[in-house]
Amino acid sequence: MRQSKPFSGNSIDMVTGPLLKNLLLFSLPLMATNILQLLFNAADVVVVGRYASYASLAAVGSTTAIVNLVVNLLFGISVGVNVLIARFLGAGDRADEISAAVHTAVALALIGGIVLGGVGCVAAEWILRVVSTPEDIFDLALTYLYIYFAGTPAIMLYNYGAAALRARGDTRRPLIFLTISGVVNVALNLFFVIACRMDVAGVALATVISESLSAVLILICLMRTDDELHFSWRQLRIDRRSLIRMSKIGIPAGIQSCLFSLSNVAIQSAINAYGSVVIAGCSAASSIEGFIYVAMNSFHQAAQTFMSQNIGAGKYDRIRDILKRCILCTVVTGAALSALTLLLNQPLLRIYNEDPAVIAAGGVHLYMVATLYFIFGIADVLTGAIRGCGSPVAPVVINLLCTCVLRLLWVAVIDTNTMPISLVYASYPASWILLLTVLTFCWRRLYRKQILPNIT
Repeated sequence: MRQSKPFSGNSIDMVTGPLLKNLLLFSLPLMATNILQLLFNAADVVVVGRYASYASLAAVGSTTAIVNLVVNLLFGISVGVNVLIARFLGAGDRADEISAAVHTAVALALIGGIVLGGVGCVAAEWILRVVSTPEDIFDLALTYLYIYFAGTPAIMLYNYGAAALRARGDTRRPLIFLTISGVVNVALNLFFVIACRMDVAGVALATVISESLSAVLILICLMRTDDELHFSWRQLRIDRRSLIRMSKIGIPAGIQSCLFSLSNVAIQSAINAYGSVVIAGCSAASSIEGFIYVAMNSFHQAAQTFMSQNIGAGKYDRIRDILKRCILCTVVTGAALSALTLLLNQPLLRIYNEDPAVIAAGGVHLYMVATLYFIFGIADVLTGAIRGCGSPVAPVVINLLCTCVLRLLWVAVIDTNTMPISLVYASYPASWILLLTVLTFCWRRLYRKQILPNIT
């Protein structure tokens, strides 16, 4: 049996010591990783937008909600991987169970990725028809989806491996791996689109190759790790107990993400009715807003992981302080980035496409959505806190009612023939405000019933 080595050079002590310092040590590399990932993903949009056409830009952007809808269920299991391993690490002396969880996660990533990629390819054309993708970008969007879904196993493997490393506070090595694969992605984007003139097919192929590289790097890292996170092909199997434990946490998280994506697909369908120029502007704006989201989301993951370890270690008295500091960091980060985005909205949009109509359409989206983005950031931290405390189902129900149902009803009453696109975008901040209100009530109830009684 491998012995636990709780605090190696790539680990963070989450159960003792200064909270804010350790939260930042965890969150900042993770934030950099997420921002780099978005930068490299944005390269896809920028390259096709500047070196192909706004139709290609619209095609790539119109697939985002569809991709998320298909892959988010399995992505949710990575939440289960992270929470389960963090809980075991906090408890100590659980090396065998951690090893079983790691090998189960890798097996599930490979098998699930293959199955999900096949389903995505089969359903791609039907989904594009359902969301009323305009005919002038339909074939381009379909090509992108076919190639992207072929790389689903690699995408899953990277995310599951990174979730295992983050459980012990290692956010540095995933950053290094993503930097390497991201540079390869940008180089291949330029080569395939400019030199080979492969349009969206080149962008999708570059994404798959770079994601495969990051998956190989993280797998090598786990194979060379000499502690409970060590991976060996000989031990690759799905441990039934580990799978059940991960699924109890991860499936609700995945369902929540799927429901969230479903509402976004409905909104994308409404946006599609306004034509390719609006779709292109929305695609560019969404890419920009993504940077605000992932920066704030690093504190969601910090709250989830820190609370999991501290509950595993019986340190209930630290729970409230973890939440306070994560919310503070989220508000400061979200408000600052939103203000910067609104101030520089036109230069930022011009990076993606120089068509004045596209820039104007993107500006409307930014002002309607980015202004209040920090509200969603706070709600996201509360979701992570509730999951980290072992209540994975409540966030699903709350998001279903406050986000999905509200947005679906909102879009249903929108007449895209007579109403401006700004009314479609207004569904985002309206759902965030309702979501935050209900999540706050849920957290206070959970804290009184599950945390306070354990504080001595």
